[in-house]
Amino acid sequence: MRSVLELDDTIQVVGEAQDGQQALAMARELEPQVILMDVNLPLVNGLQATRELTAHRQNSAVIILTAYHDDEQMLHAVRAGAYGYFPKEVAPTELLSAIRTVSSGNYAINDTVLAKPQVASWLISQFESIQANFDEAPEETFRSLSAREMEILRLITRGLSNKEIAKALGISRQTVKNHMTSILRKLAVNDRTQAAVYALRRGWIRLQDTK
Repeated sequence: MRSVLELDDTIQVVGEAQDGQQALAMARELEPQVILMDVNLPLVNGLQATRELTAHRQNSAVIILTAYHDDEQMLHAVRAGAYGYFPKEVAPTELLSAIRTVSSGNYAINDTVLAKPQVASWLISQFESIQANFDEAPEETFRSLSAREMEILRLITRGLSNKEIAKALGISRQTVKNHMTSILRKLAVNDRTQAAVYALRRGWIRLQDTK
């Protein structure tokens, strides 16, 4: 991907990170116009990193790239603050076009270019189209997982019980239970096993990190 970008004279690659923590540090130091963010990153996944950059008002426009492409993942990406969202098999010409689109302040989602004022309407239409699948308002379901919730989800995928999670994180079992309730609600799943599968399939947690 880097070689493709470097063939374009209008694009300068200023950095390449190996994990989510390094990506955050480099983004703050280099302040690039555009960041291509893989969802499946070690230490901090791409959605978490994107959300943190957005929370700290980083001016970089993030394009999320994912191996697991579905409407739910797309909504999670946009709610996290991404300006673009594409499957990893996106054609180079399409990706280059998306980079130019988001660098000018617009959104590039699949084949659609949206201006900022249009994004809220787009989100509402997406929520309405999938509303039948959820017991509560989908905008509540697609609230981002907090850093603590993602940490607990990672421990769940390693097979730890609530008691073991509480000990590992130095918090009470009731606090773990409260976080679990929130995780299940946000992911619209029924139990911890489904939550783990959801996160693993979408690349939020890597199989290597569960051992």
